[in-house]
This record gives sequence, C-alpha cells and structure tokens, in this order.
Amino acid sequence: MTISMYEASVPVFSARLKALSTVLATAEQNAVERKIDPQVFLTSRLAPDMYALTRQVQIATDHAKGAPSRLAGREVPKYEDNEASFADLEARIAKTVAHLATFSAADIDGSDDRMIELKLGGREMSMSGMQYLLHLAMPNFYFHLTTAYDILRHNGVPLGKATFLGAR
Repeated sequence: MTISMYEASVPVFSARLKALSTVLATAEQNAVERKIDPQVFLTSRLAPDMYALTRQVQIATDHAKGAPSRLAGREVPKYEDNEASFADLEARIAKTVAHLATFSAADIDGSDDRMIELKLGGREMSMSGMQYLLHLAMPNFYFHLTTAYDILRHNGVPLGKATFLGAR
C-alpha cells in the first residue's frame, strides 16, 4: 500500500495545530489565574540557547504551511514573525490552518518523488518529497510543537498528554 502524502501531511498538521491552540489557550488562562504576566510564558525557553515559546510556535507553523506548499509546488506564504501575545499566536495558527484547508489530496498525492529544493541554514538542499516530508518537515514540526508544550509545562501550566494530542 502506498502512503498518501496528503493524509500524512495536511490533516496531521491541522490537527496538531488545533491542539497547540488549545495548549496556548490553557496557558493564557493559567497566567490569568496565577496572576502571571503572559510575557513570562511567551518569552520562556527551556535552555538559554533555545528559542522562546513565541519563536517555537512560529517555526512550527512555518513547517506546517511550508511542507504542503512545497509538496504541491506552490509558493510558501510568508508571515511577519511579529507575534507578541497569545492572541497573535492564536491568529497565526488560525491563518495556518486556513491555509492548510486550501489543499486537497489531488494537490499533494503523487509528490513523493517530486524534488524539493530549499535553503536551510545557508545551505541548499534537494530531496524527494517523501524524504522531505518524513525526514525534515515532520520531525522539525514535532520538535518545535513539543518544545512549545514543554516550555509551558515547565512553567507549571497544567497540561497533559490528552491536551497535547488534542483530545481535550
């Protein structure tokens, strides 16, 4: 059986981003309840050399919008990366989910052999669509998604696996 590149990407990105939205809403509510300035959470990081929560969300959405766009041969939408509040991050996620909704299986299925050319860290890369999705886009997406969750959990936000998975 052949993997559907669409099913392995768009619905996964969309579901995980919706769960991230719930994670962020929980964090914002927790900040209010605990009388913590939301900027404490938004600027928190797990280690001094890691990105803060806001940047983690930005990068996760970048992978979610970039992968299907590249696989479909479309231009990747550019975002300003100027989010400064939970509301801004929620809007970015909503914009990304709306972008994902513009793709159909016909746009992406069959892209497993399409050559994806991109620049990462000043280095040009070329790989098949399947390699790109499974070995670059998805791992990076999950890394930043999980790191955002971990930052909030580390700061005492009452989150669990069900929230991360979108079951709550």
